[in-house]
Amino acid sequence: MCSSFLKWVVLASSILLVGGVQARELRVCADPNNLPFSNEAGEGFENKLVSLIAEELGAEVRYTWWAQRRGFLRNTLKAEVCDLVPGLPANLEGVRTTAPYYRSSYVFVTRADGPGVQSFNDPVLRQAKIGVHLIGDDGSNTPPAHALGRRGIVENVRGFMIYGDYSDPNPPARILDALAKREIDVAIVWGPLGGYFAQHESEPLKVTPVRPIFDGPQLPMVFDISMAVRKEDEALRQEIDAALIRRRADVDAILTAYHVPRLDGGLKQAGRVP
Repeated sequence: MCSSFLKWVVLASSILLVGGVQARELRVCADPNNLPFSNEAGEGFENKLVSLIAEELGAEVRYTWWAQRRGFLRNTLKAEVCDLVPGLPANLEGVRTTAPYYRSSYVFVTRADGPGVQSFNDPVLRQAKIGVHLIGDDGSNTPPAHALGRRGIVENVRGFMIYGDYSDPNPPARILDALAKREIDVAIVWGPLGGYFAQHESEPLKVTPVRPIFDGPQLPMVFDISMAVRKEDEALRQEIDAALIRRRADVDAILTAYHVPRLDGGLKQAGRVP
């Protein structure tokens, strides 16, 4: 009797009662201050996509907010405080990912009256003041920072912590604020961030996908992005995959509204990347 009762309590804790009718709960972990992806006000494109998924599953969304930095997955999805993370690289080890729902790349962002940059081999990068993001508490280098370092372009490069001060809104946008204020001449950032914030700066900015998109075999600049569940949650992964396929037009419309640079030519709309 005791064992059966405890099982019932565990089951009941994952169900919402709405008007006396049992409603499914979709538990999501996301960053509370990370536009254009997510924030606590539900203004990011990942928030919008989660709402689509919940609608398709007939579920109510419950968020657990956690800064998406080192330890994020360990303390959220893998700790079973949630069942879904809406934006991670496809085929990431340690989790089970859906088919990718978009592909993007790092981008060069410049002022409209600034230097045109075509590739990491462009001579202008040896003279321009360049901003790049640094990742993690230890300031690890992003792929663009490595690409510049491989070419000996280091003295004119300024690092911006992607996490920044979480008491301020949108910490990753500081690099584009610096570009608009003419503190730097070129920002090299992850595409969705560059595409979104370029539309919100007072200074007109232009966004160009970086080239080459593979700077040597070990340094990709382009990534497929998926949703992720725990490795054992194959049934949930299949449900989310099916929902993304059914709502493909809505997914694309949301990504377009947020100015996400897309390199989706190689993605299969109803399956995984070949």
